Amino acid sequence: MPTHTANGKPSLSFWPRVREFAVPPAMIEAATARRRAGDWAGACAAANVDVDLQPRAVARAHGRELANRLRTDLRHLAPDLLRWHLPRIAPDGLLRPGLTVTLARYDAAGRDGVSPLHLVVRTPPAWADAGQRISLALWDASHAEAVDRRHPHPRPSRRFRLDLHRHLWDVRRAGELGVRCGADGPPGDGRSALAVDTEPTGLLPPGHHCAVDRWAAEAEILLRAEGRSGGRVRVRLGARNRLVLDVSDGAAVVNAHAPDSALPVLPDAATWVLPDLQLLRTGAIDAGRLHPLVASALGVGTPAPASRDPGRSGDPRLVECRGARHRIGLVDGALAALDHDPAEIRREELLVALGGTPLPCLRAIDEAHRRPDCLTGVRERLDHGDVAGALAVVEGLLGPEAVLRNGPLRDALETAARRRIAYGLFRAGLAGPSPGGLRPWDRRRSRDHGPHPRHM
Repeated sequence: MPTHTANGKPSLSFWPRVREFAVPPAMIEAATARRRAGDWAGACAAANVDVDLQPRAVARAHGRELANRLRTDLRHLAPDLLRWHLPRIAPDGLLRPGLTVTLARYDAAGRDGVSPLHLVVRTPPAWADAGQRISLALWDASHAEAVDRRHPHPRPSRRFRLDLHRHLWDVRRAGELGVRCGADGPPGDGRSALAVDTEPTGLLPPGHHCAVDRWAAEAEILLRAEGRSGGRVRVRLGARNRLVLDVSDGAAVVNAHAPDSALPVLPDAATWVLPDLQLLRTGAIDAGRLHPLVASALGVGTPAPASRDPGRSGDPRLVECRGARHRIGLVDGALAALDHDPAEIRREELLVALGGTPLPCLRAIDEAHRRPDCLTGVRERLDHGDVAGALAVVEGLLGPEAVLRNGPLRDALETAARRRIAYGLFRAGLAGPSPGGLRPWDRRRSRDHGPHPRHM
């Protein structure tokens, strides 16, 4: 979902890091293969989506016709594309926590007549967001009091909704992305597309990346979904700024009057310019970093992505050791000094145990175990839930048989494992945030992380 970028500068925002780590190519490939095979549940599993619904139960409760519509939507759900577009927050670009987002609405017979049944996706609260897993569920408006109390905001959000933006998750509509995000027009702020009844200065935030040229069309879509042919729509611009659109006969007038909280809210997906479009236009990322469906919809083709395999290079690394250049590399699945014989290594390790100074080769191996150069990338992958990618990086550096030594690398892996336990307890309804404050593994970033990459 095109949430606005930090400081209005895409190249300095978290989005390039998100596009590198949040939805890895292996996830896209696995989810796509399973979806094309007709295994929608397998596609969800590949994209780290927990399924909390049963179509058979829906058929019993609401009829076979509604259940068939649900199954059709599930078969065309691209969970990797959905994850790509979900709203994210600074500074790390993690999924916005504690959110319930509507994907589709179905008219179902409720206790008081026809009541909408929502297909929703939920993000866990911040204290349980390890692995960045999301869940797919149904929300019944006629049984709103019986919703899952584990989630802090089980009701669908008015601001974040994708039932009016199926192109962000439904493969049947993915081709609409280019038109809906304004990729077919020239870059610009689009102010000429709207009329204003006051001076535009101050109406829009400075350095904004609002999709103003799409507001009128998107507001009409919203009003039609509400059963209206025209009217007023509220636009939320950040934490404090609000605008009102008066929509009539295909035209929209912007005014700065105090917005009515009862007005329909223009979805966040329609308010801001798609991050991928801005990142491409500014050169912050190349087309190979895009999701294939996004690249195709934006008209940049589906080029083979640049190699982002976090695995092994296989080439030994060079170390200056006692006036010579020595090699360290993988031997029998573990990192070892290649230019020292085993007897010498045993003597040097004994000297180190007695307090002596280690060989430069042994120092380099120890540093790789404790605080390697790839530590930032490992942490980024763990933060975004790419455990397999993080382990591939570690194994590519240290070997699959390596035993980690105490240090920041081992701490990062252990912390990720403990936080996954917190997520499991949340899913089971057995735990909540600690009343005394967050536990160490609840914190998104530790003091050891140093400055965030976007500040470097």
